[in-house]
Amino acid sequence: MPKKKTSFQCTACGYENPRWMGKCPECGAWNTMEEIMAVPEEAAPKAYKQRGGTGSSAKPLRDIETSGQVYVSSGLPELDRVLGGGIVEGSLMLVGGDPGIGKSTLLLQVCHHLSQAGKRVLYVSGEESARQIKLRAQRLGVADSGMIILTENAMDQVEEKLRAVAPDFCVIDSIQTMYRPEMGSAPGSVSQVRESASLLMRYAKTEGCAIFLVGHVTKEGSLAGPRVLEHMVDVVLYFEGDHQHEYRLLRAVKNRFGSVNELGIFEMTGEGMVAVKNASETLLSQRAKGASGSCVFCGMEGSRPMLVDIQALVTQSFLAAPRRTVDGMDSSRVMLLLAVMEKRARLKMYNRDAYINVAGGLSLNEPAADLAFCMAVASSYVDRPVPGDWAVMGEVGLAGEVRAIAQMERRVAECQRLGFTHILCPRDSARRLKAPDGVSLHGVDTVAQAMAVLDLLPSS
Repeated sequence: MPKKKTSFQCTACGYENPRWMGKCPECGAWNTMEEIMAVPEEAAPKAYKQRGGTGSSAKPLRDIETSGQVYVSSGLPELDRVLGGGIVEGSLMLVGGDPGIGKSTLLLQVCHHLSQAGKRVLYVSGEESARQIKLRAQRLGVADSGMIILTENAMDQVEEKLRAVAPDFCVIDSIQTMYRPEMGSAPGSVSQVRESASLLMRYAKTEGCAIFLVGHVTKEGSLAGPRVLEHMVDVVLYFEGDHQHEYRLLRAVKNRFGSVNELGIFEMTGEGMVAVKNASETLLSQRAKGASGSCVFCGMEGSRPMLVDIQALVTQSFLAAPRRTVDGMDSSRVMLLLAVMEKRARLKMYNRDAYINVAGGLSLNEPAADLAFCMAVASSYVDRPVPGDWAVMGEVGLAGEVRAIAQMERRVAECQRLGFTHILCPRDSARRLKAPDGVSLHGVDTVAQAMAVLDLLPSS
C-alpha cells in the first residue's frame, strides 16, 4: 500500500511546503504551518470551474450614477451604531468572537427583528441542528419568527437555496464549517474558507443581499482562517467580553460604511443581548464612594463620550523588583507615566507595587486618560480620595506637562449630565472652552499642579 503523502500549509496565507517550518516564508507568521493530507490524483475530484466575472464595462468615474446609501435597522441600537447607522444592503459582514460569547444569540435576535419588519431572512447553520436553533429561539422569545432555517454546510446546496429563497438578509453560522464538495481539502482549511467566502461575496454584490458571516477565533484572539477573509468582507466586527461578566463589547475593526472607532455595549441576560443605553451611568453605578485610588475619566469611543473609573492600588513592596499589574491600559504607557510621577512629582515608586485596573472591562488607548491615571496613583499613594464630584482628563508628557486634548466640549457635557461639577483638565483646553452652568473648569499646566489642586501632594 503506497504511503500517504502529506504537506504543510500556512493557515494565514495558504502557503504550502513539504516540510514543517516554524515561520511561514510567505507572510512571516509564526506557528501557522499545519499538516494536511495530499489527495492522490486518481482520488481527487475534477477541478471545478471558476465562475466568470461580472461582465461590466469600464466607464469614467464622472459617469457613474450613485444613490443614497440604504441603511436598514437591525433592531439593536448599539449594533446600528457600530455599523455606522444600520445594515447596508448588499454588504458582507464578518462577526468574530470567543466561543459562547453570544454571536449566534445576537444574530438570531437581528434575524427575528428583520423578519418581523417584513424582510425575507435565511439563517444557515453548519454547526447546529434545526431543533437546537428552535430551542434557543424559544429561550430568547423569538420562536414565532418567520425566518427560514437551513442546516447545511455544502456551499453548492447553500447557493442553490439562496437563489431559490432570494432572501434580503442571510446569516452563515459559521464560515469555517462551509466547504465546496468540488475541492479535495477539508472544511475549515484555507482554500475552503477562501472559496466559500468568495462565492458568498459574489452573491451579496450581485443580488443585493446583506450577509453576516460568523467567524471562529484562535487562541491568540485573531479570526481563524486566511487573512484574505478580512480583506474580502466590507465589515469586520469583534465581540469581546469576559464570561464572568455580564457585559459584552462590540467593536468594528473594519467598516467601509462608517467609523471604526464606535463601540457597542450589550448586557447578557436570559432573554438575550440587551443594549446598554446609558453606558456612563452603568459603568459608574458600582463605584466605591470615598475610597482612595479611584478617579473618573471621560473617554471618547468614536462619537460617544463615556465616563469610566480608573483604579490604582499602590502598596509597599517587599520584592527586589516591584510588581506592575495592568488591566485595561497599555502596560508600556503605564510604566512611562509611573516614571514621570517619580521624576516630576517625587513619588517614590521604586519600592512600591502598583496595580492598575479600568473598571467594567473596558480598554483605554487614548492619551487623554494619562492625567486621570496619574491622579489615581497619587490618590492611592497618599491614601486620600479624589472628591466624588471631580472628573479628570488630559495628556501627560515626559516633562510632566499636561497637554490639550480633543473633543473637550463633548466630554464636559457628558460630565455635567452625570452630575460632575468640577473638571480638572489642561489649562489650554479650559481657556478655550466656556464652562456650562454649574460646572467649574480647573486648568493645570503640570502633574504637580494637578496634585496640588486635588490635595494629593505627598507630605515629604
